[in-house]
Amino acid sequence: MIIVSDTTPLHYLIVIERAELLAELFGSIIIPEAVFAEMAHDKTPVIVQEWLTALPSWVQVKGASPSISAQVKNLGRGETEAIALALEHHADALLMDDRKAIREARKNNLVVLTTLAILELAAIKGLIDFPEVLHELAQTNFRLPSDEIVEAFLRRDQARKQLSDKTTD
Repeated sequence: MIIVSDTTPLHYLIVIERAELLAELFGSIIIPEAVFAEMAHDKTPVIVQEWLTALPSWVQVKGASPSISAQVKNLGRGETEAIALALEHHADALLMDDRKAIREARKNNLVVLTTLAILELAAIKGLIDFPEVLHELAQTNFRLPSDEIVEAFLRRDQARKQLSDKTTD
């Protein structure tokens, strides 16, 4: 499975100390050099900087092809390289949260998973308690989507738990 990550999902999973979910869900991820550089910025939280200094073996940092990157317009360097790498490597999914970048990725027929979608997948696999980890995420400066979207995730989680309870009875 080929998974490319933009800055935001990886950054916040590191901040809430849940980055290992990516390895458990996907095996490995690729991050663009621009994303690595964004995350290594001196204003980045120490926990993220420390994580970057000892990258897990399941993370690969790669440069994007300039010719493919040139096809992606009006986005930041990290988003541009993430989309370019996903296209170049025929990624199974691209991890990102920026709405404008998501629109561009989907225009290029890429499957996009947001941070909340990653957490939902982890909850489906029984790796986390979704409401608990959502609460942890909300304690950071992560910009949660609209209340309606968050409520939809929580309703699906509750429905899964109720179904699971019925099947274990």
